Order: sequence, then structure tokens, then C-alpha cells
Amino acid sequence: MSDITCFGEVLWDEFPEHKKIGGAPLNVGIRLSSLGNNVSVISRIGADADGRAIYEYIKENGINGNGLQVDDELKTGTVKVILNSKGSASYNIMYPRAWDNIELSSTATKTVKFSEAFIYGSLIARNEKSKETLYELLKIAKYKIFDVNLREPYYTKEVLEYLMIQADFVKFNDDEIFEISEMLGSKSISLEHTIQFIAEKTNTTRICVTKGKHGAVLYIDGVFYHNSGYHVDVVDTVGAGDSFLAGLINMLLKGAEPQDAIDFACAIGALVASKAGANPEIDKKEIEVMMTL
Repeated sequence: MSDITCFGEVLWDEFPEHKKIGGAPLNVGIRLSSLGNNVSVISRIGADADGRAIYEYIKENGINGNGLQVDDELKTGTVKVILNSKGSASYNIMYPRAWDNIELSSTATKTVKFSEAFIYGSLIARNEKSKETLYELLKIAKYKIFDVNLREPYYTKEVLEYLMIQADFVKFNDDEIFEISEMLGSKSISLEHTIQFIAEKTNTTRICVTKGKHGAVLYIDGVFYHNSGYHVDVVDTVGAGDSFLAGLINMLLKGAEPQDAIDFACAIGALVASKAGANPEIDKKEIEVMMTL
């Protein structure tokens, strides 16, 4: 069991016919908690019904919500989710929202200081206030995990480079790593060469790249590990990458072999894609069965 803090956006994913609680840091935290870890979330909600529902949801899922701040002016975050015919999602992220205004509180500082791992993304840096808070918390975090989450127009080369340099572990999808490596001057079309380029450029020795239905690549201390993916009928891809990261970090923090960790993570990611919403219930038996396919 590990003590882990997730920092960033909490919000409602609004689908055409329903809405669900989400936000990448919260999705990762929910899955980590379900896998038996002690999880804290640092974010900010509005003083509204949507915010109260998120707070109750966090408590119901066994997550420490003491770092959840309340904003009296900005509304709780919302995202319009559009699914194509294959279940792939695109997003319209409302701005500004309460999570853009996370303050550096004594609770946040203490929580991060005593955590084994600190998980953060790039979207939270779209607004100066939350970005400043993140930068301060990175100074005291022990093990920093950067979950790249490119959402136009909310990122810049300078911020992405800084967040990668600060990280001990970086997770991309394949589109993201090629886009960022090109920003930094790489012209390679080889995924492995691109991973090595990012590792050298940012002095990060642990990198993972997801490839959708084709699995993922994990790079640890100069060694590559691969999983080619598990076949499922996709319902929607919302939260699949978040659960993948949670599964991967859960295994690595427990000292699992890298190959076992990436296999486990790919199985969870596939199972989430086969179900509706970002945080469907998944039991360990389902994961074990998936890994035998």
C-alpha cells in the first residue's frame, strides 16, 4: 500500500445524454484507491451542487479529500465530451473553472511532503494560479509522475519542457510524444528513438507511451518493455489512459517487474475502454482473465 497524491482538475464529463464525474487526476486516484492505495486529491471545486457531489463521490471512494478547496466565485469544472463512431473522445473544456484557481495551502504542502508519489498533468498549468501552486509543490514532492495531457490551446513548449524536466516518470500517448519531441527539435519517426530523445533531453529515465488498442511501451533505465494490447469491443475511451497509468504506477511502486507492470496496466486500460465512463468497477479476476487472452 502506497501513499499517493494526485494534483489537478476535478470536473464533470458531460456526454450527450448523461454526465459523470471525472478529470484525469481524479480518475487516476479513483483507480489507485480501488487497487488498495492511500490516495489524496488536491484540487478546487465551486460552491455549487456539482462541487458538493464531487466531494461526496471522493469520500465514497475512500479518497482523502482534505485537499479539496472550495471557490466562492468560480464554478465547478465541466467538460463537453463528444464521442465518434468508434468511441474515441474529443473534449471542450470550460474555462475558467474552480480548478484553475488552486491555492498553495498548508494542507496541500503537508499532504505532498508525506506522500511517496505525486501525480500531476499538463492541463492544470493552463492558468497561472494553479500552475504556480504546482511548481511550488514539485519542489517538495519525493517521486514526481507527469501525466502528459495535451488539450489545445492549453499548453506551451516552455511549460511542457519544464514539467518533463521536473519529473521522475513521464507518461505520454503516442501522438503526444511525437508532437512534443518535434517541438524540441527531433525529426525521428521511430517511437523508441523518440523516447530516448525525450529521456536525454529531459534527463528522465522512466517513460511510458500508450498506443491505444496497440498497447504500450515502457522505458526504464535504458531498457524497453512492450505490450501489444488486449482486444476488446470499445464502448468509450474516456479514462482508459488514466486507469492504465494507475495500474502501472500501482505495480511499479509495489516493486513489480516492469513487464508485469505494463501487462497489468494494459489489461486495466482495455477493460475501462470496454465499459461506459471513466471509472467503471473492475475486479481483480477480470484483470487476471484479460491478461491470459
